[in-house]
Amino acid sequence: QLQASGGGLVQAGGSLRLSCAANGTIFSINVMAWYRQAPGKQRESVATITSGSNANYADSVKGRFTITRDNAKNTVNLQMNSLKPEDTAVYFCNAAGVAGPYFYGMEFWGKGTQVTVSS
Repeated sequence: QLQASGGGLVQAGGSLRLSCAANGTIFSINVMAWYRQAPGKQRESVATITSGSNANYADSVKGRFTITRDNAKNTVNLQMNSLKPEDTAVYFCNAAGVAGPYFYGMEFWGKGTQVTVSS
């Protein structure tokens, strides 16, 4: 239901933009988010954004990452600037509180996309 794109390899200080689109017939999505999981670590929340565009960020990415969404297109983006090697992880998009023609309150995860930041 969620398809993410935009990962890749970048040098420290560089930028990447991740995009995620929810496919299928969806009426609304309450919260969209990006999570990441580094090798040997637990998955952590990077940024979340509500349908009213209220955004929250992990302390580690504040001032460097920006999350945006398009409610009409059911898409969420993550602009990542000033990337650091510690940002290296698999990034996952998430949609929570999803309503459709036959469901309500569902949560979906996209397949991860690898982001690698070299020093």
